[in-house]
Amino acid sequence: MEGISAAHMLVLWLIGANVAAFVAMVVDKESARAGTWRISENTLILLSFIGGSLGALLASRLVRHKTRKQPIAAILTFMPVLHLGIGLFWASGIIYPASALP
Repeated sequence: MEGISAAHMLVLWLIGANVAAFVAMVVDKESARAGTWRISENTLILLSFIGGSLGALLASRLVRHKTRKQPIAAILTFMPVLHLGIGLFWASGIIYPASALP
């Protein structure tokens, strides 16, 4: 998209990923209560991994979903730490996004 910087694209991506992860966690909780079709844990972890870690963690705490089941509870807790570390390495210049490489 012309006129949109990589930083803006990243912010839009993260907003979308966090909203998607949050909604998926809430929908899965409601499905669990109703005893209907569920969203797989792998899908919830994937949404967290691709940038929705804060949304997934927030939803799990707000609706008390997947807070005791292991290993998903540990993964959802660790994922924001991983993302923060990657962000700090990127901001410090230790790692670069692929588009910034020569």
